[in-house]
Amino acid sequence: MADKFGMQAALEQLGLKEINEGTSTGSNNFSSGDVLESYSPVDGKLIGKVKCSSAEDYERVIVSAVNAFKSWRTVPAPKRGEVVRQFGDKLRIHKEALGKLVSYEMGKSYQEGLGEVQEMIDICDFAVGLSRQLHGLTMHSERPGHRMYEQYHPLGIVGIISAFNFPVAVWCWNTALAWICGDVCVWKGSEKTPLCSVACQNLFTEVAKENNLPEGISCIVTGDYRVGEMITTDRRVPLVSATGSSRMGRIVGANVAERFGKSLLELGGNNAIIITPDADLKMVVPGAVFGAVGTAGQRCTSTRRLIIHESVYDKVRNAIVNAYKQIKIGNPLDENNHVGPLIDAAAVDMYNVALEKVVAEGGQVLVEGGVLSGEGYESGCYVKPAIAEAKNNFEIVQHETFAPVLYLLKYSGGIENAIEIQNDVPQGLSSAIMTSNLKDAEKFLSAAGSDCGIANVNIGTSGAEIGGAFGGEKETGGGRESGSDAWKIYMRRQTNTINYSDELPLAQGIKFDL
Repeated sequence: MADKFGMQAALEQLGLKEINEGTSTGSNNFSSGDVLESYSPVDGKLIGKVKCSSAEDYERVIVSAVNAFKSWRTVPAPKRGEVVRQFGDKLRIHKEALGKLVSYEMGKSYQEGLGEVQEMIDICDFAVGLSRQLHGLTMHSERPGHRMYEQYHPLGIVGIISAFNFPVAVWCWNTALAWICGDVCVWKGSEKTPLCSVACQNLFTEVAKENNLPEGISCIVTGDYRVGEMITTDRRVPLVSATGSSRMGRIVGANVAERFGKSLLELGGNNAIIITPDADLKMVVPGAVFGAVGTAGQRCTSTRRLIIHESVYDKVRNAIVNAYKQIKIGNPLDENNHVGPLIDAAAVDMYNVALEKVVAEGGQVLVEGGVLSGEGYESGCYVKPAIAEAKNNFEIVQHETFAPVLYLLKYSGGIENAIEIQNDVPQGLSSAIMTSNLKDAEKFLSAAGSDCGIANVNIGTSGAEIGGAFGGEKETGGGRESGSDAWKIYMRRQTNTINYSDELPLAQGIKFDL
């Protein structure tokens, strides 16, 4: 099935022709650990095998990164930006092949796979411009003949732990900025999508060789949580950027904090769209449906809850339910389909449990779920997007279910009531309001409004542009990646005072005469 869509050619283009024989997982050397097999959720077929990184492999990678940092940090930032520009161009050349691999190994639609690679290209462009803007501040000193200023220096090694749902873009959000800041990166991609990590490493290795750069600027390590623990407990890694569940984030945050390292956490979301009485239904339906079923509900920004005013509840409910009848589920490489598979059997189990729990707690299923079987669904990972009427205080609604399950909640009264419902969950990533009422929109965006890191008006919760800082509050972890001033997390700030006078006055007018 995969070869029908040119998958073999894409693998070869990305340097994965001999992938079944084992591949590089750290620097450019072969790893020596157990074999990890990557099966596609699209058709259940084995795509390839990689070797996991042992403790010895990890040590070799870290030493390589430490040595590379010594020279990379001295390269002028605009020159580092030039390397990132070349990597962005490499991604443009291989966009279709890498997008196809993302789709086949992870299960998202081909269009979403291409979109993910475009995010990589966009962050490279952003980083190139930023490489000439890593500016500090100059301040007037209270002491005559003195000058004060702040500047930023590279941190060192940035450890990146990414999740399966965005197997390439989130890595690039971090690396593109870390590289122009003068850092080097060690990446542990998801063990569920290891070939995507190898493909990205292969592309950057080409750029590194073309520029005669040390290989340790970009390294990958492969394996399960034990490899992640090597990163989080390593004092040689001053910053760990981790994307995943809130449960994982608690462990990572504690390990890194124990050694006084810095962590950038992008964790769970439980995102809602508020629909007010004067919302435009033409915007509500596509925004809500894509937010709920895009990537089969496996985005941290996926729409989990619709909070609908009682006066338009029936109309909105009926429109959403009817829209679900048009959803096509199948091979994500076939662009006629809207929704592909969940990542694996464990995700399917989680989906089934959520539907059982919402009914057990008193909810009513409006659009039946279920696992699809038969021709085209042999992997057992295809499920039907489901809708259930529920209440916000249901235990299952309070948790993030990484699957296409949408909960409809009803509110009455003013916008303040809807905002209270929206905020009354442990997570705080993305939020949205659909309204034509300017006052309601402004209240939603005010200090008394959405408590999420992302708050949108008349667009959905899912998807974000490069340029704006991405991240959330509460159990989402508080991290910010991508745009705005997110680059500062990858650097250490230093305050400098220069005395160019012939005296040595002390601050605050203190006298210390000898």
